[in-house]
Amino acid sequence: MRYTIEYGIYDAGYLSLSPWRWSAAAAQAVFGNPFNPLSYTLPGRMISASADVFTSVAKRRGKPAWNIAATMDVIDERPFCRLLRFSLDRGYEVPRILLVAPLSGHFATLLRGTVEGLIADHDVYVTDWSDAREVPLARGVFDLETYISYTLDYLRLTGPDVHVMAVCQPAPAVLSAVALMAANGEPAQPRSMILMGGPIDTRLHPTAPTRVAKAHSYEWFERELTTAVPSYYPGAGRRVYPGFMQLGAFLSMNAKRHIDAHVSMYHELVRGDGESAAARRKFYDEYMSVMDVTAEYFLQTIDHVFQRHSLPLGTMTWCGQHVDPSAIRSTALLTVEGELDDISAPGQTVAAQALCSALTDGQRGHLLQSGVGHFGIFNGRRWREVILPHIAWFIRAHA
Repeated sequence: MRYTIEYGIYDAGYLSLSPWRWSAAAAQAVFGNPFNPLSYTLPGRMISASADVFTSVAKRRGKPAWNIAATMDVIDERPFCRLLRFSLDRGYEVPRILLVAPLSGHFATLLRGTVEGLIADHDVYVTDWSDAREVPLARGVFDLETYISYTLDYLRLTGPDVHVMAVCQPAPAVLSAVALMAANGEPAQPRSMILMGGPIDTRLHPTAPTRVAKAHSYEWFERELTTAVPSYYPGAGRRVYPGFMQLGAFLSMNAKRHIDAHVSMYHELVRGDGESAAARRKFYDEYMSVMDVTAEYFLQTIDHVFQRHSLPLGTMTWCGQHVDPSAIRSTALLTVEGELDDISAPGQTVAAQALCSALTDGQRGHLLQSGVGHFGIFNGRRWREVILPHIAWFIRAHA
């Protein structure tokens, strides 16, 4: 009960800020109105900018829209995920990619830039994960084994000759799914597998998340970071790792950077640089849109990926079957890492190459991109100009 009350206290705290948000909205309406002469004065711009920044920090965001210039179809729908297909009317076939989005707090729309880059030369299938607080208890549980099961089913649905890409957190699950398909001789094994900035072996080059995971017990994570969804949500009673706790963890990792970004947005608004401020606002509208994750999935990920290192140590199982990446022989492997990645540091993802010991040199590839951090691997200029062309080349080489 203590944890349900904590969730309720967070919601009550948000509601208690309503008068402040209304006041900020009123200030923006008055001092941001171009027909008001005060909007052209320094004090007027300062008041409007302050209200704008406060609103950006204090508002609660829902799931962002995809807003991609392509046809979007729902291929499969389950309690905890929709499989979406983004395609263009080309008149000819292009390679198919199953893009497995992270389930670590943000919505799959965080990969909007990734999809926009891939869609030019590929049909893109994306795992659009559900917010756990919106899934009624009667719809069942979702744990790490369920995650792998969904991935297996989606590979079968989109295969054969599909290419699978895992961005960050799903890398161990995707590698496990492909290994299971290989061991069982399934015909829908993907032609290639691209693992990007994922925690395959978190013993290598520790980062802030890996150090936190090692410093606390499984019981501590269960006690301190999971809670029951309150009764006024559809998922009432479901135990989750709440989105607001995850957002706090994201922000605390680089608190100064985020504070400086909002200070910069304030100064941009005061001096009239609306374009730069709008770009920052767009980023934070996505970055601060978070979702709840089921407690069982969160805790099993902590246990297997960050504490027991089940996959690299060869103890990983799925539904009683041993997961052996050395069984992979027909799926080429490309690993991508960012030089400045402070979430999955260089070395943690390329570790998959040694686990897939049966692959030939011609079936392997690795890209260590200089000058980019975690998000720069799949978004931004380096993604578009360097990483995306390399992935496209690798896919066509193994199509």
